[in-house]
Amino acid sequence: MQFLFFPQLHFLARSEGGNQTSITKFILLGFRNLPEWQILLFLLFLAIYILTIAGNILIVALVVADQHLHTPMYFFLGNLSCLETCYTSTILPRMLASFLTGDRTISVRGCVAQFNLFSSLVAVECALLAVMSYDRYLAICKPLHYAVQMNRSCCLQLASLSWVSGFLASSVPTSLLAQFTFCGPNEIDHFFCDFTPLIKLSCNDTRLMELVTFILSFIFTLPAFLLIVMSYICIIITILRIPSTTGRQAAFSTCSSHLIMVTIFYGTLITVYILPDSATLRNLNKMFSVFYTVLTPMVNPLIYSLRNKEVNKALRKAFRKCMPFHKNQERELDLPRLE
Repeated sequence: MQFLFFPQLHFLARSEGGNQTSITKFILLGFRNLPEWQILLFLLFLAIYILTIAGNILIVALVVADQHLHTPMYFFLGNLSCLETCYTSTILPRMLASFLTGDRTISVRGCVAQFNLFSSLVAVECALLAVMSYDRYLAICKPLHYAVQMNRSCCLQLASLSWVSGFLASSVPTSLLAQFTFCGPNEIDHFFCDFTPLIKLSCNDTRLMELVTFILSFIFTLPAFLLIVMSYICIIITILRIPSTTGRQAAFSTCSSHLIMVTIFYGTLITVYILPDSATLRNLNKMFSVFYTVLTPMVNPLIYSLRNKEVNKALRKAFRKCMPFHKNQERELDLPRLE
């Protein structure tokens, strides 16, 4: 199967080795093993993309427009929704185009650029989820110090640090990857340009790249994950000490949406990169990759809108403002009745 697309190789130049050639395009196999499902998959992923973009933009608009949502928790939620919009736009448009046209090729530069954006945004999301968990820790475990410690300046600094650190973490591996030569085969058995398949297709010595990536992942990802775990251990201990059931439920409701997001994101992400890269598990790897690259950005606004009273209230207020017949009803109700 690996040699089916070799006639489509595009050669750039002879390498110094003499016989090796550099390819200029990859072929993303994606879900090619389901030819009869291509139209259905296109419609499914198109619907997911529309829902993701609309839902996350709506969350950002609500956070900006409604003054009741001008709090640290919703400020970070707005950043997360903005991130999810960029995140899903890095992968889904290219996938939808391949479903529609049948063209699965992507240039080497385009593939490296996609990997750069994807890995940067994953690092930013890890940092943002850690910051949000720290925010919930302060709100529940240190309520008297919350307003002082999580002030406007601190929120801006934490959000900026998350974005900058995420893109810095990816810049070094991407610059190393851009210098690699790819001399065939040119098939990537995935629906986007991920780290492992790109490394396997390179004809360079990749040991330095793998070492640098491991060190950077350890520095930027592990502390964020440990901060989340420690924050929720402290949160759970504090909640269990609350004497009343109502109080425990109210405290848990403030962080339950974020906990669900963290569980889905890290659960699928860890599973993808722990599973061995074998032919038998490749389809399972794709399925889990769909969860954290496609489904997580879509369910983010759904989870927060369905489980959050403030967001629901802001949605209803925005709906009433946008619908003219609601305004007319409110005016009629305000008119004095004639006896």
